[in-house]
Amino acid sequence: MAIIALEGMRFFARHGFYEEEQIIGNEFVVDVYITTRTTEAAVSDDLYKTINYETVYTICQLVMKRPARLLETVAERIGLGIRHQFQGISQLKVRVRKNNPPLGGPVEAAWVEIDGKYEKRCGKCGKPMLCYGDTTCWCMDARVPARTREHLRARFDNSCLCSECLKLYEQ
Repeated sequence: MAIIALEGMRFFARHGFYEEEQIIGNEFVVDVYITTRTTEAAVSDDLYKTINYETVYTICQLVMKRPARLLETVAERIGLGIRHQFQGISQLKVRVRKNNPPLGGPVEAAWVEIDGKYEKRCGKCGKPMLCYGDTTCWCMDARVPARTREHLRARFDNSCLCSECLKLYEQ
């Protein structure tokens, strides 16, 4: 496993709960840490077999342009964008820092950090797999009818199934 990181990405943005924050704006700093396998990319020296940190930066840049009231919202949007862009992420950490938040006194920064671990084991066969717990998850696959998904969640104690086991239940 390897960690691919971008630290100290600086953006001017208009995030904030109060209207004044959305009008005036502020400086934000974003850090992203992605745990993934890089052996195949390293051996082949192929950018398309790894996490392209230029793309990670672009995702952060686009999210920062869209105003939000909460840092939590910004961090989740970045995380979701990265998870949907790249496969094979076993862990992802995103930290969004607002410099000099308007709190009535000197405060260097306020920040929110989200952290997700996506390595799981298949509830049926026990093989290691990745699951993001959202619509990218194989268990949310539209090829499996909703009633069948409900049955699988009950039978396998809300555990996700790997793509091979899930094929047994496709239409």
